[in-house]
Amino acid sequence: MELATSWRYLAPASRIHVGMGALSQLYGEVRRAGAMRAFVVCSNTVAHHTNLLDRVKEALGDLFVGSYDGAVRESPIPKVMAGVEAARAANPEALISVGGGSAIVTTRAIGILLAEGGTVYDHYTRHVPGQPPQVQRMLKPKLPQMLVMTTPTTGADRGGAAVYDEQPPHRKELYDPRTRPAAIFVDGEALLTAPLDLFRDTSMSTFSGFIGSLQTPSLSPFQYADLRQGFELCLEHFPQVVARPNDALPRMQIVTAALLANRASQSTYAFGPRGGRSAGGLGRQLRYRYRHIGQGASGAVMLLADLRLNRDENLEAQAHVAGIMGVRKPGVSDRAAAEALEEAVSSFLRSVGMPTRLRDLNVPREDFTILAETSVAEPGFTQNPRGETTPTELMKVLEAAW
Repeated sequence: MELATSWRYLAPASRIHVGMGALSQLYGEVRRAGAMRAFVVCSNTVAHHTNLLDRVKEALGDLFVGSYDGAVRESPIPKVMAGVEAARAANPEALISVGGGSAIVTTRAIGILLAEGGTVYDHYTRHVPGQPPQVQRMLKPKLPQMLVMTTPTTGADRGGAAVYDEQPPHRKELYDPRTRPAAIFVDGEALLTAPLDLFRDTSMSTFSGFIGSLQTPSLSPFQYADLRQGFELCLEHFPQVVARPNDALPRMQIVTAALLANRASQSTYAFGPRGGRSAGGLGRQLRYRYRHIGQGASGAVMLLADLRLNRDENLEAQAHVAGIMGVRKPGVSDRAAAEALEEAVSSFLRSVGMPTRLRDLNVPREDFTILAETSVAEPGFTQNPRGETTPTELMKVLEAAW
C-alpha cells in the first residue's frame, strides 16, 4: 500500500486518562484548565439509572455547580437549547460531558451557544449546491470542555456538533475548534454503565469506520499507524466485549481504538475510499426514520453494501484490508481477496450479533424511495465526492443492502 509523501497532521492537545479509576484525575484537569465551577451534561439514564453522575460529582467535589440530564440521541435542537439555559443559570467555568456521542455533541453545542448567544439557526453551517460549505465564524471564547466517556465514539476530539432539527433538512452543523476537549477520561467503571446492546452498537460504528478508512488512498504514515492499530484492537477485543459483558478491559480497548480513529481523521477531510457509491448518508436516514435502528446497526449493513458496490473502484484497497484481517490467501488475485474480505466482514458481524442486511432491521422495501429522496435533501449531499447524484443512484445502494 502506497503511503503519502506529502501530508499534514494535526496533533490534538487533549490529555487522555485511561484505566480503572481514571475519573480520579477529573478534579486536577478542571483546575489545570483554570476553572473553579464545573457543569455536567448527561442523559436521564446516566443521571438516574447509574451511579456515574454521583461518581462525577464526588470527583469534582466543590467544583460541581450543577447538571443537565437532557442529552438524547441525535441531539435535537430543543434539548440543546434547554441545556444552554440550564448551563447559563449555573454560570460555569467548564463543561463536563458524561456519556456517549449524544452527550458529547450536546455539550459541544451548548458550549458554542452559551458563548455566542442566539440559537442554532443563527450559527449553523449553510450548504449551497455547487459551493463549499459556508461555515459561520465563531469569535467568542469558549469554556473548556472535558469528556467522561461511556461508549466508543470517533467524534470525541472534534470541534463540530451536528444537531437534529425536526424540520428538513434535519442535520444542522455547528463548528468551532475551541470546543475540542481539554481532557478525555476512559474510566473502566464508567464504561460498564452502558448496556451491552448500546456498547455493541457504538463499537460497530468504530469497526465500520476502520474498514472504510483503511481503503483511503495515500494515507500518511501517522494516519495508517493509528488506523492499523485501532482496527487490530477492534478485531481482538470486539468479540470479547460481547462474550464478557461485565469486563471493563475489552471496553477500554475499543474506546481506545475509537480515539485512534478520531486522531487519524484529524489530518484530512477526504477520508474514505476513492470513487464509488457511499452509503453513509443513507445510514443516517435509517436512524432518523426508525428509532429501533442505531448508528452501528445501520453502519453494518451499509458497510457491506459499500464493499459490494465499490469493489471494482477499490479492488486493491479492499484486498489490502483482507490481508490485515488475515483472510487473503497467498497467491490469490486482488479480486479473490476482496471477495474474501466481504465474507470475513459478514462473518465477523454475525459473530458479534450485528445485522448484515436491511431485511434484518425490518426496513420495508416500499420505504426505499423516501429514504433516497430525504438523503439527497440533507446538507452536504452535493459536496459528496463519492458518485451519487440522484435518488435513483441511492436506490441502487439500498437494493444492494437489502
